This record gives sequence, structure tokens and C-alpha cells, in this order.
Amino acid sequence: MPTPKSPALRYCGRTFSPVELDSIRNLIVSNDEMKRAELSRQVCQLLNWLKPDGGLKDMSCRVAMLKMHRAGLIKLPPPRWGNGNGRRRPKLTSASEAQEIVSVSAGRLGELEFLQVESRKDSSLWNELIERHHYLGYDALPGAQIRYLVFSGSRLLAAMGFGASAWKVADRDSFIGWNAEQRAGNLHLIVNNARFLILPWIKCPNLASRLLSLAARRIGDDWEKRYNYRPVLLETFVDRERFSGTCYRAANWIRVGQTQGRGKMDRYKEFSLPVKHIFVYPLRRNFHRLLCAPT
Repeated sequence: MPTPKSPALRYCGRTFSPVELDSIRNLIVSNDEMKRAELSRQVCQLLNWLKPDGGLKDMSCRVAMLKMHRAGLIKLPPPRWGNGNGRRRPKLTSASEAQEIVSVSAGRLGELEFLQVESRKDSSLWNELIERHHYLGYDALPGAQIRYLVFSGSRLLAAMGFGASAWKVADRDSFIGWNAEQRAGNLHLIVNNARFLILPWIKCPNLASRLLSLAARRIGDDWEKRYNYRPVLLETFVDRERFSGTCYRAANWIRVGQTQGRGKMDRYKEFSLPVKHIFVYPLRRNFHRLLCAPT
């Protein structure tokens, strides 16, 4: 029986037509021994889904295909790792266990080192720390991303993660002033501070705002070295029932509104999500003009 035609659907900032969905299904059926990672690369090549630097948009494609799989639109092969739901939880080890409390002013910590997470060892540690100590737990960051481990000498203080921005956020989009076409073409110029964790045993007043300021100074250069373009705006979302966003305000981030408390697929407002403060931090003075530029 032929697969029923589906309307065009949007995943990870890209609209997939019924013809493209059929092409993905045919690719999977024709390569029944291919693993999920290789399938996502093949789909990127098939659909010419590329990053601004010309590389394959592989991670976004993996997330999109997993969502299609969960929605019953495609049938992926079993995952190589994990429990079948597409998510592999980090293993918790002694490396992330609580340590002796450090209670000094942020200024007494001296120079702070931002180590980009690149090795498998550092990646495992970052994932484990977030899983154990961040209230949201660990989820792989989709798309382009940079993760940091922050040290004072040999002492690990924090873990930070920056990744792809949210597709559509009413108050943020109103603040920027762009239209749908401009957003689609320039969204990659916004980077989301998706995870920010100061380890629970680090009790240093003003450390959070200092880390945010230092990260904002270096993220542009680090991002350009890795992806060959510079972001112009940072964003983050702060659960207002848990936090007030004091450290972001102290680091000169701008509160531009709040989320609507529902998911992007919840068209009928049936499913409630936590309402979050929206903060942004301009990396370029002319960010409005750059984000609203025609594409």
C-alpha cells in the first residue's frame, strides 16, 4: 500500500515537502543496513541541506529525522546506542560527584580559562555534569554548537553550551523586527545559550555574570573559527518559576519579553510549558540591520 501523502512539514528550521519526505523514505528503504548517522548525511546531500559554511547540516538533519520517526512519517533503523528512543543518557561517574565547597569572591579566582569541548573525554565530562547537576538534564544540542568547560587553574567551575537558536519566538522576533523571510535566511546569526551550569559546590558571588561577560567576548571569534561566520546576537530562555535572570541582567543582557508557555507544534494551546523570560545580548551594534538584511 503506498504511503499517504503528507502536507509540507517544518523541522529544525526547514520545510520538507511531500516529495522530499518520499525521497527520505525511499533512501531509508534502499539502504536498510545504513546507520542513522550515515542516513542523515545522505539526506543532507540529497536535499542540499547545508550550513552557511557549505558543510552538511548533519546534526539538524539527525534531529529532524528523529522527530519524523517519532511522528510516524518515516521508519528509522534501530539506534546503535541507547534504549530505542533516540536518547543515550550519560553515564554518571565519580568525575561529576560533589566536591569540597569553594566560597570566595569571583575576583579572587584569578584568570579563568574557557576550554572548548573537542575531545571525547571532555565531551563525556560536559555531558555528565549537565545530566547530573543541571535542572534540565542532558540533551544533545542540535546543529552548530560550542561547549565550554571553565577552569580557575586546575579547578573546574562551570559548563556552558551554545547552540542553534529557536525557530520562532514572538517577543524576540518583534524586538528584532524581521519578517518570516528574513528570519529564515538569517536565523543562524543568532546563537542560543542553551546550558549554563556553575557547579553546585562553587559558591562565588558575581561569578555567573562574570562568566557570561567573558563568554560573550569570545564566542564570536570561536564561532567564526569553527563555522566561518560570526553570530551577531545571543539569546537565552530563563524559567521564570525557577530564576529571575539576575546574572543575565548584571552581564548587560536585555530582557525582551517572555515565551507563550506552549510548544511550537501546539497550535491549539492544549499543552502547557513553563513560561520563560527571553534575554538577548547583541554582539554587534548593527545587529538589527544585519538580521533584517534581505536574503
